[in-house]
Amino acid sequence: MAVWALGINHTTAPLDLRGRLAFAGEQIEPTLHALRKSLPRPPEAAIVSTCNRTEIYCAGERPEFEPALDWLARAGGVSGSVLRSHSYMLENGPVARHAFRVASGLDSMVLGEPQILGQLKEAVRVAQQAGSLGATLSQMFQRSFAVAKEVRTSTEIGAHSISMAAATVRLAAQLFEDLGEVKVLFVGAGDMIELCATHFAARQPKSMTVANRTLERGEKLAAQLDGTVMRLADLPERLHEFDAVISCTASSLPIIGLGAVERALKRRRHRPMFMVDLAVPQDIEPEVKDLQDIYLYTVDDLAHVVQTGRANRQAAVAQAEAIIDAGVQSFMHWIDQRGSVPLIQQLNAQADEWRALEIARARKLLARGENIDAVLDALSRGLTQKMLHGAMAELRTADADARRQASSAVQHFFLRKER
Repeated sequence: MAVWALGINHTTAPLDLRGRLAFAGEQIEPTLHALRKSLPRPPEAAIVSTCNRTEIYCAGERPEFEPALDWLARAGGVSGSVLRSHSYMLENGPVARHAFRVASGLDSMVLGEPQILGQLKEAVRVAQQAGSLGATLSQMFQRSFAVAKEVRTSTEIGAHSISMAAATVRLAAQLFEDLGEVKVLFVGAGDMIELCATHFAARQPKSMTVANRTLERGEKLAAQLDGTVMRLADLPERLHEFDAVISCTASSLPIIGLGAVERALKRRRHRPMFMVDLAVPQDIEPEVKDLQDIYLYTVDDLAHVVQTGRANRQAAVAQAEAIIDAGVQSFMHWIDQRGSVPLIQQLNAQADEWRALEIARARKLLARGENIDAVLDALSRGLTQKMLHGAMAELRTADADARRQASSAVQHFFLRKER
């Protein structure tokens, strides 16, 4: 059994490529089915897709990197050569190490951030629902969750961590003298927007508005913020009202275009607008960044901000890596043991067959009135002879090398003293 992974992340691929290969939540299950059908031998499979990474985890007889890479390239509409130059391929131990590091927040743009663990758990849930998660991947991910928990409780990996949400507010505070005079628009109502809104609410902006495709979910978040809600369709006409726009939706296409922002600036008489696009694929057309009086930041632009305090957590990283090393060794030992399962099953089946034969013979003897002690003695001798027959035959072989090997094996398996 081989465990293997293929992926891209924020350290290997630019934002545009990550956007092309990102899968929305509702796309994961059908995508898993399509992936498995595209491979010669459908493996166990799970897909992790976030703003910072798209990763395929599989378990099967052997890795099938090239077919998987070709399929992923077609799914994203990119060339195989481009994807290959930005991707990583891992097998067995390195896969477990990578998964454990991801779960623990060591492979994130924000070192120690906790959101990725929830995203991994959701990926596992969807894979289970799709019927693509088998015993091997399930074991690896469950162990990754346990390792992540130990890292969280035993180290300070998350201490002093600056999240994307906190970085967003920090940048806004650098642009505006007083956040209490700022009108903020949140586009979307998912977890990331809720985190950003919570951070902004602590700074008491002048107003907070939520624009969401589903009005009911937008109303729920707006109520938590003591803010207002608007329909996403009304955004182009009302964009000029807001000083700060934070967007993170699951849209596959930009929802805030260059033309809409140009019109909003004109109506604002070119008062500056602060915009943060936390979505992958991007919610705001990239050309917006070139406009004067627009301060647009993407997830990659926020990277240098969230690195603040990373040096303070390096000691915790060393501790976390030691925990991960132990977890990887334990998982690979489990994998090695699973390689013996078919042989163990065969041995058990053979022993059951011998036992059934001897019991049937003993019952016949008892039915004929034979002495019970004699029957039990015959049963035990019959089982012993069957179990030792193969070993005895090997010891009697004419091949000297084979006899030496058999002798060593017999002593190891049958003549060990109980400790």
